[in-house]
Amino acid sequence: MTASSHPAVSNETVQALSQKIMDACAALACYTEVEGETNRPFLCPTTHQVHDYLTKWADALGMTTYEDAAGNLRSRLSGPTPDAPTLYLASHLDTVPNAGAYDGILGVVMGYAMLEAVKGQTLPYAVEVVGFSEEEGVRYGVPFIGSRALVGTVDDMLELRDAAGQSVRDAITEYGLNVEEIGEAQYKGKALGYFEIHAEQGPVLQDLGVSLGVVEGIAGQNRFILNFVGQASHAGTTPMNLRRDALAAAARFAVAAEDVARATPGLVATVGVMQALPGAMNVIPGEAHCTLDIRHAKDEVRLKALQHLLDTAQSVSEERGVTVTITPKMEEKATPMSDAFKTLLHRAAEAESLPHPELVSGAGHDAMIMAAHMPSAMLFVRSPNALSHHPDELVLVEDVADALRLSVRFLHLLADENATA
Repeated sequence: MTASSHPAVSNETVQALSQKIMDACAALACYTEVEGETNRPFLCPTTHQVHDYLTKWADALGMTTYEDAAGNLRSRLSGPTPDAPTLYLASHLDTVPNAGAYDGILGVVMGYAMLEAVKGQTLPYAVEVVGFSEEEGVRYGVPFIGSRALVGTVDDMLELRDAAGQSVRDAITEYGLNVEEIGEAQYKGKALGYFEIHAEQGPVLQDLGVSLGVVEGIAGQNRFILNFVGQASHAGTTPMNLRRDALAAAARFAVAAEDVARATPGLVATVGVMQALPGAMNVIPGEAHCTLDIRHAKDEVRLKALQHLLDTAQSVSEERGVTVTITPKMEEKATPMSDAFKTLLHRAAEAESLPHPELVSGAGHDAMIMAAHMPSAMLFVRSPNALSHHPDELVLVEDVADALRLSVRFLHLLADENATA
């Protein structure tokens, strides 16, 4: 199969499908657990409505659709032979509280639109569109339950409990699925690769003035909780040199985190939570609790900066007669995307006369999990207002059209390579 053998997708079809994508995202945003906002945590009841909506689209494309035991929506278009490899087009369908309409959902809907754009064409591989059940980590505090089920590494998460004390295992049962079949959620046969389209969630593409970007890799990250303990005492009667101010130590640490990140290209460090106790205007804080989130595309850079900050937490505490306890909450290694898939995305962009800068994803994605098991790639769509995890989250229909044209071209290039492999 040569590139010229692939029928071109007309501009009219691209425009119509791009609007269909936007309409679908808007419709799915209305399936929510909280009236007046978009809120769909892992395996909430309105997930059924989302799945029903997308299943109708899949049915019209001749796909076979089911929910696996982790609650992932799986729509499959068979390949030309039973042993044809599978390309996975995926993102997530759960949301954070008071979310926007595009985070995660855009990528799933794009998968169906891509297949509608090539409907009637024969691809030399199978395609499975997956709507992951949980990526955000809102309900259980740990992300990627859905994608971990797809790669067979979810078993150790089944006993996690949410704020109400319900385990993942029990939530799966309550939703109407058989948790004993969780092993069947793991992908079978040969995987050709994984491709995820996602709104950027940041300002880089908007700043560059381009609609799309090829993801170079996903930043590694660490998260910690730091508890500083000093001595609460009277704000008016305790001399400055005799104070053991826990908040002062925590504040020095927060500023140090900002200083290190500003001085290290590509590093981001955030103290997102700060709490002082007992919390009275006339009492020196005896305790202070804060968080640290630190990320970089290269593990060695992140870990060097992290060690410096942890040492700083100890030193600023000792200077003030304060103790600090540091509790790790999360660690994810940096995840490079497939060089071969990135090359195809760049070629597809050039064929469609689209700019195609590379950028690092500072946010985590299901692609982090999938990349350990198969070639994986991501395409970012511009966020014009750089808002994410927010009801005003936005993508532009013309950028979606660019993403669709590039992605269809990617399918064709992948078909060419697979046909001659």
